[in-house]
Amino acid sequence: MSRRALTLLLAGFLVLALGVVGAFRPVPYVVLSPGPTENTLGEVDKKPVISINGRETYPTSGSLDLVTVAYQGGPAAPIDLLTALRGWIDPTVAVVPQETIFAPNRDPKEVEEENTVEMTNSQDSATAAALTELKIPYTTVVRVLSTEKGKPADGKLLKDDEISAVDGKPAADVDVVSEAVKAHKPGESVLFTVTRGTEKVDVSVPTVADSKGHPMVGVVMQARYKFPFDVKINVGDVGGPSAGLMFSLGIIDKLTPGEMTGGKQIAGTGTIQPSGEVGAIGGIAQKMVGARDSGATVFLTPADNCAEAMESVPDGLRLVRANTLHDAVTALDALRTGKGNVPACQAG
Repeated sequence: MSRRALTLLLAGFLVLALGVVGAFRPVPYVVLSPGPTENTLGEVDKKPVISINGRETYPTSGSLDLVTVAYQGGPAAPIDLLTALRGWIDPTVAVVPQETIFAPNRDPKEVEEENTVEMTNSQDSATAAALTELKIPYTTVVRVLSTEKGKPADGKLLKDDEISAVDGKPAADVDVVSEAVKAHKPGESVLFTVTRGTEKVDVSVPTVADSKGHPMVGVVMQARYKFPFDVKINVGDVGGPSAGLMFSLGIIDKLTPGEMTGGKQIAGTGTIQPSGEVGAIGGIAQKMVGARDSGATVFLTPADNCAEAMESVPDGLRLVRANTLHDAVTALDALRTGKGNVPACQAG
């Protein structure tokens, strides 16, 4: 063998070796794929997904499926280049930069804990939205979850304090408290009226400027609701806020006579506000695939996701636009009875 041929052979071998090694090197991407579905009218681990005590409930049929997205990758378990490449050629999955899912310099455990909190908030908001739709009264309490170390609220507002008023005005929800703080200039003080244990106390907290120059006190709050009966939601390891709409529909179906689905398999997604507004979610393409693979033929879609959803809707899946919880209830009634308008998603 000539020296030239030997050199080319060795170079080719090195390129191949480097390619093989490179294929298994970790890359800063996350692969999103269709996750499992759960019927909010059914059971998880032999326990009802939605259980209601203290109020009459009614039989249901069919299914109201929440949908999920599974992911591979992240700081704790990065994927390799070969896995990312497989994802890039699979039309049912998405490969996204790691920082779009995991904020830089954040502990993955913190992200999981945040998803758990979001799921808890989503369940409470879903119950509140369902009762609002059914005109069943309840009360709202804004509770302190934690304070940021070194910020003005640290040591002044305590975990589990219930904020009843800000600057003398009732604190109806978390947004009201946040807006009241933002109404001040950095350096001004905010007067919080809180219930601490059995005492009601006034706490003055100065504001400081955040990174954008807006006033802040450094408190993490959560809206807690006092409902006239007990609603418990069991979803196992599912996290995040995007199942809110389907939880609300499941609660309404159980609390009202008749069968909302008409025996059909309905899937959907969307965050929910206590007022009933449905918000956009991520991973819509993967969630639609998961819904269709599980057998659903109708997919309730947040209005703000409709244009994106139309670009990759699976065959056999009908997209129904939902701006609000009331829209979704009305659309399901029209689908069941064949009477009335069923709002459809339209391409952007």
